[in-house]
Amino acid sequence: MTRTIVESKTKTAIIGFDQPFCVIGERINPTGRKKLAAELEAGDFSTVEKDAVAQVAAGASVLDINAGVVYNSNPNPNETEPPLMTKIVEMVQGLVDVPLCIDSSVPGALEAGLAAAEGRPLLNSVTGEEERLELVLPLVKKYNVPVVAISNDDTGISEDPDVRFAVAKKIVERAADFGIPAHDIVVDPLVMPIGAMATAGHQVFTLVRRLREELGVNTTCGASNISFGLPNRHGINNAFLPMAMGAGMTSAIMNPCALPVGATKIAEKRAEVEAAGIVLPADMDDEAFCQMFGLGSTQFRAGKEMEAIRAANLLTNNDPHGGEWIRFNKAPGEDAAGGRGGRRGGGRRRRA
Repeated sequence: MTRTIVESKTKTAIIGFDQPFCVIGERINPTGRKKLAAELEAGDFSTVEKDAVAQVAAGASVLDINAGVVYNSNPNPNETEPPLMTKIVEMVQGLVDVPLCIDSSVPGALEAGLAAAEGRPLLNSVTGEEERLELVLPLVKKYNVPVVAISNDDTGISEDPDVRFAVAKKIVERAADFGIPAHDIVVDPLVMPIGAMATAGHQVFTLVRRLREELGVNTTCGASNISFGLPNRHGINNAFLPMAMGAGMTSAIMNPCALPVGATKIAEKRAEVEAAGIVLPADMDDEAFCQMFGLGSTQFRAGKEMEAIRAANLLTNNDPHGGEWIRFNKAPGEDAAGGRGGRRGGGRRRRA
């Protein structure tokens, strides 16, 4: 069985066909997050700290670290990103003990992250582009780390799954020329939005099977890409992830957390409840209110996608005796003997 080993100083995460699905937390990434980007440029790492802790608590086995901020004061990422990557890696390692995934398009930032990371991080990423192969594969060999291989090349991203498979095969073969074994290549077959390409899901499932059966490699993806632009994205993601796992997908770069319910949404719901003539206890706090009316939580918690993944682990016998599933569904404070019903389904709903 193909196993990709990723390590921190004290923990090991194994990506493999016979292993529980590996969740790589994606939130430490300023792309598309203007507030986080501004904080990082100002030297404020409070959101990074919260995101690191919350993702591990929600079940992430590995944390992706991306320092891709384009500073207003200096728009050259080759100068600004390497020291920022070092700072974030060192900070996150001081907070959590899971392995890291060093994620950048800037070669200097990749090497800075590899140099700062303890253990054996995952490198993200190499593509089939000639320049990228020549820059990244020597780093993979030098630091003896596994790498994410993205199935696009100098011609771009093909809509033809056979072309994407050929690119993945090329990367695996080129890596072998550097003495990098196939078990250290984690292929991203590229998930397209189902809203733009009706066959996107089918393509990924077919590609993942081929990658497993013909190349013997582990796989990953940006899981939420499948639902981009559509309503109820969690519903689509929840269906996609177990189906991808059934096809042989062994990891995903994703958000394991359900985001906290904001004050505005809570206030709107309280007004709606009051308008309906419902009288609430004067001492009911926001958390209890959110649970009672199905809004979610005021705190970071495991998202519904994590529920789907853990259920799929159980159903594929990658959760021996259902221990992780049982722990996942225990209400906070519930004793080992069983106690009250879990937080999802199968029992009375827990009240705060």
